[in-house]
Amino acid sequence: MTRLIVILLISILIPINFTWAEEGGKYKEVGMKLTSSAFVHNELIPSRFTCEGSDINPELIIEGIPSGAKSLSLIMDDPDAPMGTWVHWVVFDIPVIDKIAENSVPGKLGITNSGAPDYHGPCPPSGTHRYFFKIYALDTVLNLKPGVTKQELEKAMQGHILAKAELIGLYRRK
Repeated sequence: MTRLIVILLISILIPINFTWAEEGGKYKEVGMKLTSSAFVHNELIPSRFTCEGSDINPELIIEGIPSGAKSLSLIMDDPDAPMGTWVHWVVFDIPVIDKIAENSVPGKLGITNSGAPDYHGPCPPSGTHRYFFKIYALDTVLNLKPGVTKQELEKAMQGHILAKAELIGLYRRK
């Protein structure tokens, strides 16, 4: 009997796939994960995905998307830029997919700090910079017009984020 009680307690206390957290009055799955076949978290991004290469986006793999997600949004930025965070990629109204293909446009594009609606790979002026790829699972399709800024997208996402995952890549120019 004691063994049965222990087994039951362990099965209740060990999370199977997800943990839940409350954020802004909503519950969200916090088991979402973002990885890439091109680089490992907190490691160097290959130069082909930078201004010194083909300047194309790497493949991104999304796992654990909450079942209630209606769309995804993606922001890539560099908080180490000398004049403040530099936005490299803004994409929204991405269909619920588990992979963003290399060199692709998975949804509507927003404006980056370069002034263009496109992916702009790492291109630090000096030193090693961190590049944050942030994917958001949303409970709605935002239906914004292409060309929004990161700040406009973040404002529109408020109250609609079910889960978020982050992948950090590093880059230093050669």
